[in-house]
Amino acid sequence: MEALLRTALRMTRNQGDAEDLVQEAIVKAYRNWDKFEPGTNCRAWLFRIMTNIFINEYRSKSRSPVSIDVDDIDENYLYGQLASLGPENNPERELFNKILDDDIKKTIDELPDDFKMVVVLSFIEDFSYQEIADIMDLQLGTVKSRLHRGRKLLQKQLYDYAVKNGYIKERTR
Repeated sequence: MEALLRTALRMTRNQGDAEDLVQEAIVKAYRNWDKFEPGTNCRAWLFRIMTNIFINEYRSKSRSPVSIDVDDIDENYLYGQLASLGPENNPERELFNKILDDDIKKTIDELPDDFKMVVVLSFIEDFSYQEIADIMDLQLGTVKSRLHRGRKLLQKQLYDYAVKNGYIKERTR
């Protein structure tokens, strides 16, 4: 339940709307329990229901999509630096485990919705690529692409933060 609320809050950016979204998802899941296939991932099923409700109802109320050119971002520098910080050799998780504070949450919240959802479900809720594809009703390649672009956007936004807080050394130009 906490994971649903946490993700709903990231989707809606409003506590009341997030609580309403979770409530609607739980009610819809209860009403459609007979459609749940035993042996499948119940958690992913609940997230899929919530995501669909958000897409169909809440997202239409929000701002229009933002177009951002991220092709000129050097994606390997920050992640290469962060990879050396932790034994799991997973730079995304290492970054979020070390510095998931208000600035980081704000940066994630500012991502375009399509990228934000994939980033939240992968980095914070720890869903696999396939589970994210199932939850969001996307092709696996689309999930990978959005996660890649989301990483690039986060890296660009978090570079100065990481240098300022001593997580990486400033790149010499």
